[in-house]
Amino acid sequence: MKWSQTHLYTLKEAPSDAEIPSHKLLVRAGLVKKIGPGLYTYGNLALRALRKFENIIREELDSRGCTEVLMPMVQPRELWEETNRWSEMGAGLLKFKNRNDHWFCLGATHEEVITDYARSDIKSYRDLPKNLYQIQTKYRDEVRPRFGLMRGREFIMKDAYSFDVDQAGALKAYESMYQAYKNIFTRLGVDFRIVKADAGNIGGSQTHEFQLLAEAGEDHLLVSDQTDFAANIEICPAIDPEPPAQLNVQAQPVEKFATPGLKTITDLSKKFSISEKELVKTLFFSANEGLDSKDKSLKAFAVLLRGSDEVNPVKLKNLLGMVNPPLMLTEEEVREVSGASPGSCGPVGLKIPVYVDHGVASLKNFICGANEDGFHLKNVNMGRDFQATKIADLRMARAGDKCPESNGRLKSFRGIEVGHVFYLGTKYSQKMNAQYLTKEGQLTPIEMGCYGIGVSRTIQACIEQNHDADGIVWPAPIAPFDVHVCLLDTGDRRALELIQQLGAQLKAQCYEMFVDDREERPGVKFKDADLLGFPVRVVLGKKGLDNNELEVVERRGKAVHKVKAEQLSAQVISVLQKLRQGFA
Repeated sequence: MKWSQTHLYTLKEAPSDAEIPSHKLLVRAGLVKKIGPGLYTYGNLALRALRKFENIIREELDSRGCTEVLMPMVQPRELWEETNRWSEMGAGLLKFKNRNDHWFCLGATHEEVITDYARSDIKSYRDLPKNLYQIQTKYRDEVRPRFGLMRGREFIMKDAYSFDVDQAGALKAYESMYQAYKNIFTRLGVDFRIVKADAGNIGGSQTHEFQLLAEAGEDHLLVSDQTDFAANIEICPAIDPEPPAQLNVQAQPVEKFATPGLKTITDLSKKFSISEKELVKTLFFSANEGLDSKDKSLKAFAVLLRGSDEVNPVKLKNLLGMVNPPLMLTEEEVREVSGASPGSCGPVGLKIPVYVDHGVASLKNFICGANEDGFHLKNVNMGRDFQATKIADLRMARAGDKCPESNGRLKSFRGIEVGHVFYLGTKYSQKMNAQYLTKEGQLTPIEMGCYGIGVSRTIQACIEQNHDADGIVWPAPIAPFDVHVCLLDTGDRRALELIQQLGAQLKAQCYEMFVDDREERPGVKFKDADLLGFPVRVVLGKKGLDNNELEVVERRGKAVHKVKAEQLSAQVISVLQKLRQGFA
């Protein structure tokens, strides 16, 4: 392909709303163009990278007996009401009425649609197992779309769904898809980790995320320094590096003392020279959820943590069996349930459930709020002064905590979630009456699994992980083109003939070539070649041809190979084959 025949326009400067390197490079390289918040047009180069990634996905899934389908983006309200997710998904689900006054939504996900599709045909155990997938556009009405394709409103996703007769079959399908995902991301040639994760609104009892490591990643990962354990911080068990000291401390009488103006853990710690981990903070949350809930009464509960710890909303959600993480109470609501403003609250005398983190359960004679503004209590002890509704792991894990599987310690990484596999069980099939007849003639809910890959998100994640100060450094398997020819003298017949020869030999080896034939200065062409980041650059100019010394430059590492014209094709193909090794 020639540059002059494309619709490709690069920029010297990134737009002001581009915050991370990959977003800046996507726009500067002409890969995407914004038409509205979270909405982008994909240019030809971006589309070529997307299609190459999609082909890798299809090859891996088709080899495992998966069947590709295509479902509608517009979905009727009735399907979503069968699972109660019409209200549970909240404002992220873009809803609208058609001209007949019927409610629809844009597909944020397709569990309801695929379950409806399958239940109409699957009648018997003889119809199972099945694994159906699609690669399609989805829409989620993000409050604040940002980071380009990383957190857009409209995006391209691969979602697959398995259907099995029992749990054993469903877990076998899960393992097959887990391995398929490992192959897919290994073939990309990127640095990734597989981590335990939370299922979120999708649901399910087993789930793993596939995370590309990158400094700008939105997800915080904790990885063991001794085993293969890795988890998203949202669900990582929080285990103190050293067990709490078993102190035979006698409980002291509770005392109330004045703390005027001291409303934070830091204030108390500094004032009384007490470590924050020896203080206790009380947080208040609401167990209410569902926008259309008829029960308007406040279902408040309290959470106790050490002053040095941070509450984990996902662990709270899972402990209480909620669909979404609980919301914190307003200052007015806190005063309603405790009698005091935030900063002076504690568990003693509360009439609501009190959930206690493991770290607090080991403390004796601790300080907490007195539920009276400007006062705290000291020598408070669980069991004597208040009762715990339940003791659980409720804090955020952190680097340095103990590995759950060994005596190792956890290390911190940033990651970009690009894939997610879920074992759903019968979460959707029961609600939607997706059943089959067993050999014994019993109607039984179908066991399901769900498997997603953010296709457009992965393209940007690859750039976030693979770039330098000059531009993109494409992983070879999804580079829009394999070779970038900088034609410095567009009228030189020798160069044009050499390009034809090189193109023919590359095509015979299934490689693709891009020729910059613009009437531009060499410096402009070199800068754009670095910005676009194709694996190999070839420089063809009159000076090099006169001296019979041409340049073949590797984009990653900038290694330069000086070759004669008759050696050009062989050298380029040799470099490309080296890059391809390990990806196929």
